[in-house]
Amino acid sequence: MTSRLALFPLQSVVFPGEKLPLHIFEERYKQLINDCEATGLTFGIPVYLNDRLEYGTEVELSQVAKTYPSGARDVICKGLRVFRITEFDHKEKGKIYAGGNVEFIEDIDDPEEEQTLQLIDLIGELYLHLEVPAPVMDRKTFRSYTLAHKIGLSLEQEYTLLKLRSEKDRLSYLINHLLITIPIVQEMNRTKYIIELNGHFRNFDPLDFTEFRLRQK
Repeated sequence: MTSRLALFPLQSVVFPGEKLPLHIFEERYKQLINDCEATGLTFGIPVYLNDRLEYGTEVELSQVAKTYPSGARDVICKGLRVFRITEFDHKEKGKIYAGGNVEFIEDIDDPEEEQTLQLIDLIGELYLHLEVPAPVMDRKTFRSYTLAHKIGLSLEQEYTLLKLRSEKDRLSYLINHLLITIPIVQEMNRTKYIIELNGHFRNFDPLDFTEFRLRQK
């Protein structure tokens, strides 16, 4: 089923459930936010990537945090659901902001508890190696999108995650990412340690050569 959405393209991924702070200063988006306030209009944030617009997330205006004398605003929006653009127009009829026809993507909420627990443990391990406090994670409400912006994904990887249609697939994708990323972080920490030792006196543990044998050619 096709729906119509006002569109606000960004070079960024917004996930469903995410709270998104935005500073609105362009005239077209001031008009958009005014329409959201007046009518409860939702709008879409499609990801601008590689000179293309295809997938994005519908958002709703949650709060106007601050209004400036210029008419600019600080607003907070909330991500709702993922869509794919089927038609894009640079201006909505009678408006100066863009709009388009979209199809909302049906999502399959099929997480496996074992996957969820593994991902939570891996995130904790990543933060341990990064030597920063781990975020609080509620195992009952945790979803793949919960910390997706905070585990080292590139924009392209975040976009791939956004396009996955099942929670099971998203959890698997993030688990695989961390299984690759954590050893890299560990190696970087080891390299950092070696660099920091350079020029310092080091205390080596003596090796036991009792069973040592020369390798025979």
